[in-house]
Formats: sequence, structure tokens, C-alpha cells
Amino acid sequence: MKENKSKKVNTSPAGQTDAVSEADVDAVMKKYDRESNVRVWTGKYKLAVRGILIAFSLWCIYVTLFATFLEEIRLTSFLGLIVLIGFLTYPAKKGDIRENYMPIGDIIFMLLGTGAFLYFTFNANKIINQGTRFETYQIIIGIVGILALVELTRRCVGLPILIVAGFFLIYALAVGLTNPAFFGRVKFLVRNLFYTKEGIFSTPVNVCSKYIVVFIIFGAFLERTGISNFFIQLANCVAGKYAGGPAKVAVISSALCGMVSGSSVGNTVTTGSVTIPMMKETGYKPEFAGAVEAASSTGGQIMPPIMGAAAFLMADFVGVPYSQIIVRAILPALLYFAGIFIAVHLEAKKLGLSGIPKEELPVFKILIRKIYLLLPLVMLVVWVSGNYMTMQKAASYAIILSIVVSLFDKENRISVTKCLDALEAGGRGVISVAVACGVAGIISGSITMTGLANDLINGIIGVANGRLIIALFLTMLCCIVLGMGVPTTANYCIMAATCAPILVRMGVPILAAHFFVFYFGIVADITPPVALAAYAGSAIAKSNPMKTAFTASKLAIAVFIVPYVFCFNPSMLLIDTTAVSVVQIFITSLIGVFGLSASLEGFLFVKMPAIVRVMLAVGGLMLINPTLMTDILGLLLIVAGCAWQKMQQNKTKVVV
Repeated sequence: MKENKSKKVNTSPAGQTDAVSEADVDAVMKKYDRESNVRVWTGKYKLAVRGILIAFSLWCIYVTLFATFLEEIRLTSFLGLIVLIGFLTYPAKKGDIRENYMPIGDIIFMLLGTGAFLYFTFNANKIINQGTRFETYQIIIGIVGILALVELTRRCVGLPILIVAGFFLIYALAVGLTNPAFFGRVKFLVRNLFYTKEGIFSTPVNVCSKYIVVFIIFGAFLERTGISNFFIQLANCVAGKYAGGPAKVAVISSALCGMVSGSSVGNTVTTGSVTIPMMKETGYKPEFAGAVEAASSTGGQIMPPIMGAAAFLMADFVGVPYSQIIVRAILPALLYFAGIFIAVHLEAKKLGLSGIPKEELPVFKILIRKIYLLLPLVMLVVWVSGNYMTMQKAASYAIILSIVVSLFDKENRISVTKCLDALEAGGRGVISVAVACGVAGIISGSITMTGLANDLINGIIGVANGRLIIALFLTMLCCIVLGMGVPTTANYCIMAATCAPILVRMGVPILAAHFFVFYFGIVADITPPVALAAYAGSAIAKSNPMKTAFTASKLAIAVFIVPYVFCFNPSMLLIDTTAVSVVQIFITSLIGVFGLSASLEGFLFVKMPAIVRVMLAVGGLMLINPTLMTDILGLLLIVAGCAWQKMQQNKTKVVV
């Protein structure tokens, strides 16, 4: 019998641990999350910037609910204000902590960039009516606006997305456009990217300014109700007492918190500062602890009903109601987290770990009294799925409801000050999403106007030679590479423009194709070599970053399989199916995920020999292709492998 390596965890009733200080959390955030590297304002300057951010949030709520002016005015004014608050928030260099300091160059760039977008705002009717006849000064204004957007993206998002955008821009100017004169190509490119809705002001920015901004502000209010702490305590009540309890708590709490935060890295650090030390204290290795948190936090963005911000974009791209997106996302999300949960459980059994002592767990009878904190989320889903109101109106009402429910909790009551804090945080949180959406528009616009998208599609289809599995694999590689270091929303926009049409051309239903690229774009956050969420988890766990990243990829094995399942059989996404078919595909996929997770862990009842690991892995993979023959063979292999393991366990008991 193995020694029990469980140790007591010094956990408060709130489910918190003091193992990671706020300073450590801030340091990790600043290292791996560019959004955390902000200017330091104090005194009257801080009040001024705070006031601008609050006013911006209120303006966005007003515009999404009540504005009736031209769409061009709404979009250009939105990005003009984003450039203004973006330069006020983010310094040119990472780690610049000088108080109340903004170089004159930044001030000039900010004013010119803001002015470029507002020029369009105040001259929208004229610009729309002038057709293709643009003056040189208007092209210069467009170039200034594009450069300001690009520079702000570099500051708060990073270089990867700009490298992708730069490649497509260079391709457009050097090869893609047919105008023989260089200035003619520049003029055509700038006009399409800056003065039409085929570039910067295309679907991503439109959805961001209309829906995403209100949901980000709602998330800021929801966080101030103490819901993240409630999720952690709830997870402790549900899973804390079982074998390896803290890791199971991390899976559940990170799934719940991650769907609201919409940031893999941010959620890994904030939730991980509580869960990772608990896992290490229990006996999990540091690499495993960091990987569990990273994989779970990344998966939070595929967890309905919020799914980060990309779900709203998908609804617009695919042309289906948001309520349908969240319903169709349920089964794949459950499989993803089931895979992590199975791996965590088997690791706990392998190491002989126990759960958190009962006396250190929150009391469920006391915790359940705060169930009202879920009311804003529940009502949001009801309002949206029932088509009672628009998404932006539902989010606005949910903000008001968050304030109301907070009044029942003295510790987390949203006062006027907290309300202003939430508006400020919401305004700041919109910046990176908005600029990333703008650059994603540049990428999709460049691809569209040059016809490159069609060339990419034909190229991959030619290599695949009609075989869907090859097209899926090549598309997966494209998504992971293009998604490295790119925020979720921009990531999905790029995938939707470049990769999803490939699968649609191969006969995959459009919704399944978009889910496929969405999943593999997100998984880039835990896939080496640019696995930012895994690296953030390793910093909290004080583990080897690359080992943590590979472990996270292993734990998230389901996310590498489930998208193939719903492309081969869209029943998992509830597309053209029956209840019996849905149950069948879910059960066989769950067994397949179990087989793969057990194979990768190398343990079920006892240590697993190589032949059994191969049997379980092959059986799990065979269940990807949803035909009767592959399902039967896959099930037989997994059952045989489990039976073999059970016999080995019985032999071990006899020997002992």
C-alpha cells in the first residue's frame, strides 16, 4: 500500500491560501500578460484617467442601447476613443513604472491617432458618398490611424498578431494587388482597410463595439460580487474531500471562473494563486499543478454560457443566434473537462493522495446561502436564450442585477466607489480586445481583397486530396500556429477568415467548422512553444515552464480529439440529429477520452505496461471516427485494457 502523501492545506473558509502573495501575482501577470503592464498614474492625473475610462464605459453602454446614428459613426468613434484611452493606459516599453509620465511622442501619437479616427466620425456622410475618389491627405490620415492601431496593439497585445498582419499586408502590396503603381496599391489598400467595412471596421470591431464591450463591463461588475470566491468554495464543497481534491477543485473553479474572465493567462494567475499552492501541498508535482490550472483556465473559454467573448463573434460570423451557440457548446465542453478530471483523478490514485480534511472545507449549508450570486448569470442566459431582448440589453440588465444581488453580501457589496471601479476596469479591459479585433480586420481584409483566402483553401484541399482527416489535421496546425500569443477574440477572427472556409469547402457544416477552428485557436495557449497560460501557471507553481506546457497539453488531450469528433459527426453539436444519436456519440467519445487519459497517465488500477497503454490509446483514437465498426473495436480494446489492469491489481493483492 502506497504512503499517503497528503498534507494539510491552510485554507480559510473563503477557500483562499496565503502561499502566493499579491506581489507575486502582479509580477507574474506583468510578465506573461501584456494587459497588466500599465502606466502608473497618481493624484489628479489618476483621477483624470479614471474619469475618462468611466466615461468611455458609460458611453459604450449608451451607444449599444440607444444610439441610432450611422454605423460608421459608431465604429469610428469607438476606435478613436480606444486609441485615446489605450495610449493613456499602456506605455511604449514593458515595465515602465515612472509615475505620471507620458513622453511627448506618445502624446502626439495619441492625438494624431485619435484624430484620424474622429476625422472619419465627423465626416462619415461625405466619405461614404465620395465613392473611390480619395485625396492624398485622406490616405495619409488613414495611414496614421492604421499605425496608431498597430502601435497600440504592440503595447497591449504583443507582436505575434502583428507579425501575421504584417505578412498579409506585405503580400498584398508586393504580390496580391494588381495596380502597377506602388502608390496606387497603397491607396487602394488604405482605402479598403480604413474607409470601408471590409477592413478595420468589419465584423470583429462591429461585434466588439456592439456586444463584447457590454459583456466585458458586466464581467467587471460580476467579479466585484465575489463570484470567483464563491466558485472556488463551491468547487471545494463538491470535490475537495475526494482523492487529490485540490486539483479537482482547480478544474471546476477554473472552468467556472474562466468562462467569465475570458482570459487564459489572467485566470491561470488569479485562480491559480489559490489552487496551485493547494495542489502542491497535497502532493502533486509543481509541473502537474501548474498544468492543471493552465489547462482548466484555457478551457474556461469554451465553457458556456459566456465562453469568453468569441461566442458573440461566432454567432455573427455563422449567422445563428447566440443562444444556439451556447447550447451546442455544452457537450464538447463537458468532454474537455471530463478528460482533465479523469487525468487528475488517476494522478491522485497513482500518487496515493487524499482529499482536503473535512474540517478545512467550507460548510455547504452556509455556502448555499450565497447561491443568489448566480442570479445575474442565470437571468442573462434566460433573457438571451428566450429571445426576450437583445444581447446588449440583457447584459446591461445583468449589470444592474449584479449590483442588486451584491447588496445582500456585506463583504462584497457594490458601493458607488466599487461601481466606478467596475466601470473603470471594464473600460480598460475593452482596449486589448478592441485593438486585436481591429488588427484581425486588417488581416481578414488583406486576405479578402487579394484573393489569398481562396488560394489557401485550394492549396490545403489539394494536399488533402479529398480526405477530410488530412484537411482537419492541416487546419489544426494552421490554427495552433496562427493562434500562438494571440488573444481569443482576434484568434478566432483570424481562424474564421482563413481556416474555417477550408473545412466548409470539404463538406463540414459551417457551425462545426467554426467550432473546430475556435477550439484549436484557443489551445495554442497551452501548446508549446508559445504556451502563455502554461508558462504563467509554471511561474506560480515555480516549475519548469516547458515541462508544465507539455503536461498541460497532455491533460487537455480531449481538446485535440473532440473537434475531430464533431466534424466527423456533427451530432455532438446537436446538428441534424436525434436524442439517441447525441447520447450515443457522447458516451462513445467519453469512453474514448477516458482511454486516452488513462493511457497518457500510465495508470488505472496499477502501473500500466506499454502494451496496455497502446491498447487504450488506439481504442480511444478509434472512437473518434463515429462508425459502428470503429466504435466496436475501440470499445473492445478499452474494455480489454481495463480488464487486464484489474487482473494485474488482483495479482498484486494476492502477492502482498
